[in-house]
Parts: sequence; structure tokens; C-alpha cells
Amino acid sequence: MSDQSYISTIIQSYQESLADYDDTFVVGEDIQHALMGTTRDLVAEFGEERVWDAPISEQGFHGLAIGAAMDGKRPIIEYQINTMAYMAMDQLVNNAQKLRHMTHGQVSIPLTITVPQAGTPGGSAAQHSDNPYPSLLNLGVKTVVPSTPYDQLGLFRSAVAEDDPVMVFWPAPVIGNRSEVPDEHYTIPLGEADVKREGEDVTVVAIGEKVPDVLAVAERLDPEISVEVVDPRTLLPLDEETILESVEKTNRAVVVDATNRTCGTAGDIAARISDAAFWHLDAPVKRVTRADVPVSYSPPEEEFVIPGEDTITEAIRDVMG
Repeated sequence: MSDQSYISTIIQSYQESLADYDDTFVVGEDIQHALMGTTRDLVAEFGEERVWDAPISEQGFHGLAIGAAMDGKRPIIEYQINTMAYMAMDQLVNNAQKLRHMTHGQVSIPLTITVPQAGTPGGSAAQHSDNPYPSLLNLGVKTVVPSTPYDQLGLFRSAVAEDDPVMVFWPAPVIGNRSEVPDEHYTIPLGEADVKREGEDVTVVAIGEKVPDVLAVAERLDPEISVEVVDPRTLLPLDEETILESVEKTNRAVVVDATNRTCGTAGDIAARISDAAFWHLDAPVKRVTRADVPVSYSPPEEEFVIPGEDTITEAIRDVMG
């Protein structure tokens, strides 16, 4: 085992992918100079033919990557900001996501898209503080949101090996965190949740950047309230079985997610729990989400919009009655 930062596992992921797959290349804006720090030293090791700087033309280089995937390549696109998905939505949804179906399985699109500044980076204002994965889930795009260095490395290896498009969101608030990572090779299958903390009284399903906040709340409430923390890690496919097993044990549930409330991921998970575990529930499922407004540049306003530890604590106490 070694103590690794989240961002160091990202760099390792890129290096491994380029070394393990001859048909893999990385494309994005300013990646040769490692603007985000995630592609450091890749050009020196693998050359400009496999690490491409793209112009500010999201539709264009997404189309290039999709065409390369149809030709048997295994491209990786890196975003510089989380909302680039909006500008590439036609290529992502109408082409990357649907071509396998539209060609009756004649082509696959093994495309990985990474988002280093996912979520709320802090004081980055409205156009840089979205978490667009709910809309992509609605449109059927496989999506992972690792909350720890260990999860990041294992899930990335699985994402690159997939024959369908996978979006990998790296939440900005956790990208400096550290954890123990095995020295030997391992993978985490897509669609496998992790119980980050065992508990008896209430299940809290937490996503991405909210996982550390929920774990801190759980530690503070113990032993008054025993909180079980479930991290789905993959949002599509979702490991419903692990979530339901936890709720059937604790009989109470809170879902915490930093995306918008309306048509958000928390609402979908809460509905699944209510549908499948209704007779096990001792209280209605509670959602904790960001407010349905753009995130302000002002730090105090941003803090008000994004759910924090006080809001999470209040929700847990609510379901405990």
C-alpha cells in the first residue's frame, strides 16, 4: 500500500492507459502543458501523436474521438471545466451514446471522458460550478463519480476498458485528498457501490464531493446516532442492491448530492428506495441537494446554495424523528 493523492492516481491512470492500450490517445484543450496538472509528463513519455491539444471546438474534437472509436481506437477526452458537456451534448448523446444501438451493434464507442473540475470548485461562479451528470444519466450515459484516490484508480481502469462511452467526474473539492492505494493492480467494476461506514440507525447515500462531509457528520453524531454511509461510486449503472440492503437494515434513508434538486440524482435514488423498500421505512426518505439556482461567485452565497455539514446533520435528525 502507498499513501497517494487523488490527483496522483489520475496521472497514474493516464500513464497506465497509454502504456497498456496501443490504440489509446488523450485529447483536450491545453493538455500538453497539463493545465489542470492531470496530464503532467504525458507528452514527454508518449509523444504528441498520443497526447493531442485540441482547439476550442468541443463539437469538433468530440466528433473526432467518436470517429476514432468507430475505427477501433480507445480515445480519452479530458475537459477543462465541467460544463463543456453542454457544448458537446449533440456528439455525446446523439452519436457516442446511440451509435451502438443505431448500427445494431456493428460498432462500439469505447470513449472515456474525464472532468477534473467537476462539482463546485469554490468561488468559480455559475459557468464553472455545475455538476451535469443528472442530465447525462437521463440520456443513458454511463457515469462514475469517485470520491477517493482508491476508487478513482480502480474505476478509471474499468472505464477505459469499457466498450461504451463512460463519463468520469473528478469532484474538485476532493481532488487534493489522500488515501491508501494498493501497489498491486486492481479494478473496481462499474456498478459496484461501497459502504464507506457501517451503521445501524440511518443510511446516508452520498455522492462524490459530499462523501467526506457525510463521513465527518457521521463521526460527530456517533454514538448518539449510528450512521451507515453508502457511496454508489457509479451512478449508471447504479448498485441498487447495496443501497436497498443498507436501508432494509437501518429503516431510514437520506440521500445527499451536490447537484440541483429538480430532476436530480438524489430524487431518483430516493424514489427507488421508496418504491423498493417502502415497507422497511420508519420515516420518509429525505433529500439534501443544492438549491435550484446558478452558483454565485460570492463565497458566502455559494456556501448557502451548496449543502454542507449542518444541512446534512439536520436531515439525519429529521428522519430519526
